[in-house]
Amino acid sequence: MFKQATMALALLACSVSAQAHSLQNKVYQTGEPLAKPMQMTGFTEMSWARGVPDIEMQTLDGQVVKLSEYQGKLVLVNLWATWCPPCLKEIPSIVKLKQDNQDNSKIEIISLSIDEDTSLVPSFLAKHNFANFETLLDPSSQIENIMPANVVPATYMFDGAGNLVGFVRGFMHWDDKSVQPFVEQLITKYADKNSAS
Repeated sequence: MFKQATMALALLACSVSAQAHSLQNKVYQTGEPLAKPMQMTGFTEMSWARGVPDIEMQTLDGQVVKLSEYQGKLVLVNLWATWCPPCLKEIPSIVKLKQDNQDNSKIEIISLSIDEDTSLVPSFLAKHNFANFETLLDPSSQIENIMPANVVPATYMFDGAGNLVGFVRGFMHWDDKSVQPFVEQLITKYADKNSAS
């Protein structure tokens, strides 16, 4: 019995370390963290930018989109799912954040459905009148190569070289008036980072 428990713990440790392996790749120290407004208290700005794998996502019509296509921008990847009630509440605020930044070439806001059954996504969007909500799909769970996708909604932030620099795990009011100025500070700090920073 003890041997089986030890083996189970070893397997669990291996699976956890396999998921988190990319987070061990420290690229550069991010410096003094930005002062967060109250609405952003759930945001964690990492003290070390972490190199992560270049994941592939898909458009609703099956076109491949790579994270590396957004070099030179602050990239927010917002995870959501059709079965997630807080996501339903958060989607309109993500849409508003995208609209507020649509003319800024230094930021990309990506919504990524983690639904295993991707066929549910178009009907979900139609049912809730989210025609203006653009989303990508992750049918092979590639986001798990960066961070565990065990909490949705969640938003991961990447610098201009594709390094992970921060995250929010859980619901947030992205349309709060204090968020946009903070996002602009993040853009200034991270959008122009390159791999040599």
